[in-house]
Amino acid sequence: MTKDQKSVWGWVLYDWANSTFATTVMAGFFPIFFKQYWSSGTDVNISTAQLGFGNSAASLIVALIAPVLGAMADQGMARKKFLIAFTYLGVLMTAALYLVPQGAWVWAIILFAMGIIGFSGANIFYDSLLPDVARGKNIDLISSLGYSMGYLGGGLLFLLNVLMTLHPEWFGLADAAQAVRVAFLLVAVWWGGFTVFTIAWVPVSTHKPPAVGQHKSIIAAGFSQLTGTLKKIRHLKMVVLFLLAYWCYIDGVDTIIRMAVDYGLSLGFSPNDLIVALLIVQFIGFPAALGFGKMSQRIGVRKAIFSAIAIYLVVTLYATQMTHKNEFYILAVAIGLVQGGIQALSRSYYSRLIPHNHAAEFYGFYNMLGKFAAIVGPSLMGFAGLFARWVLMPTDATPAQMEAIAHLASRWAIASVSILFIMGAVLFYFVDEDRGKSDAIVFEKGMI
Repeated sequence: MTKDQKSVWGWVLYDWANSTFATTVMAGFFPIFFKQYWSSGTDVNISTAQLGFGNSAASLIVALIAPVLGAMADQGMARKKFLIAFTYLGVLMTAALYLVPQGAWVWAIILFAMGIIGFSGANIFYDSLLPDVARGKNIDLISSLGYSMGYLGGGLLFLLNVLMTLHPEWFGLADAAQAVRVAFLLVAVWWGGFTVFTIAWVPVSTHKPPAVGQHKSIIAAGFSQLTGTLKKIRHLKMVVLFLLAYWCYIDGVDTIIRMAVDYGLSLGFSPNDLIVALLIVQFIGFPAALGFGKMSQRIGVRKAIFSAIAIYLVVTLYATQMTHKNEFYILAVAIGLVQGGIQALSRSYYSRLIPHNHAAEFYGFYNMLGKFAAIVGPSLMGFAGLFARWVLMPTDATPAQMEAIAHLASRWAIASVSILFIMGAVLFYFVDEDRGKSDAIVFEKGMI
C-alpha cells in the first residue's frame, strides 16, 4: 500500500474497531441486560427512563466538554494522543461491565455512561482527521467507507457474541448471562486491538501547536475557541442552518440506535428477536453505506439525505403500530439501508459549506452539536413514556390494564421521535449549498 492508502485504511479501521461498542454494547446487549439483569423487576417504563436519562447524561457531559476537546484537536499532534486516551477510557469502562453484579443498575449506568464518554470523545478526534486523509471528491466515498467497515466489523463480532449467548456451552460458558458479560470483554479487546492500526498508520497532522509558554490553559483555550467559532459561524448562515437541521434529524437517528431494543422489549418482544433485527441492520448497513455514497454521486448528496430522513420518519411512525416480530425485521431492513448513509453523507456534506482552512475548528463545532443532539431524543422518549403512563393509568388499574397501558405509553415514547425528523427536514430544505460554498470562499478571503 502507498502511504496515502495506509492513512485512509488506518482511519477506516477505527470505525471497524469502535463500532463494536455501538453495536454490541449501546444498541444490543446493554439495553437487554440492563432490563433483565441489572434492573430486573422494575417497571418497563421506569427502566426505559433510567436508560434514557443515562444515555442523555453521558451525551450532556461530552457536549459540555466538547469545546475543550475541540481546542485539543486543533493542537495538531494532540489529536491522535487524545483519540488514544478517550478510546482506552471507553475500552476500560466496557471491560469493567463484566464485574457489575446482578441488580447493581446504578453501577451499570455509571460505567455505561463513562464508556459512551470515551466512545463519543474519541469520535471527535476521529472525525477531525477526515479532511487530513481524504481529499476533494473522495471525501464522500471515504466517509461512507468508514461507516461501511464499521457495520461489517461491528456485525461480525456481534454475530459471534449472539452465538455465545444462544449456545454458551459451545464456548465453555455457564449460561447466557455469563456469555453477555464475556461479550463486553471481547468488545474491549476488539476495540482496543484494532485501534493500534489507526495509531500506526494515520499520520500526525502537520498543524503546529502553539509555542511553549505562549498558549493559554487548555480549558481557557477551549472556551476561547468556542467564542471565536461562534463569531465566525454567524457570518455563514448556511452553516448555521445546516447545523440546526443536523442537530434535529441526527438526534432522531441516535435515539433509534440507542433505544430501539429497549422499545421492543417494552412491547414484549423476545430478546432473541431483537438481536436478529440488529444483525439485519448491521449486515445490510455494510453494503448500503457504500451504496448510499455511490447513489449520492448520481442524485446528489442533498436528495440522498432527504430520502434517508423520509425513510426514518416512516419507520418511526410505523413503529407505533407494530405488533409482530416480522414487522420489527422489516423496520430493521429499512433502517439498515439508510443509517450509515445519513451519517456519512451528513459528515461529508458539511465539508462543502465550511471554509477549508478552518476545517478542524468547524468540525469540532459539528461534533459538539452532534453530542448535544444525543441528549434530547432519549430524554424525550423517557418523558413521553412516563407522561403517557401518568395520564392513562387509573389509580385502581388491574395488572392487565397496567400492562396494556405500559405498552401504549411505549408507543407514545417512540412517536415523539418523529418530531425531530420533521423539524430536521424542514430546516434542511432551506439550506442552499451554492450560497454556502460562496460564503465560505468569501470568508476565506477575509471579506466577511
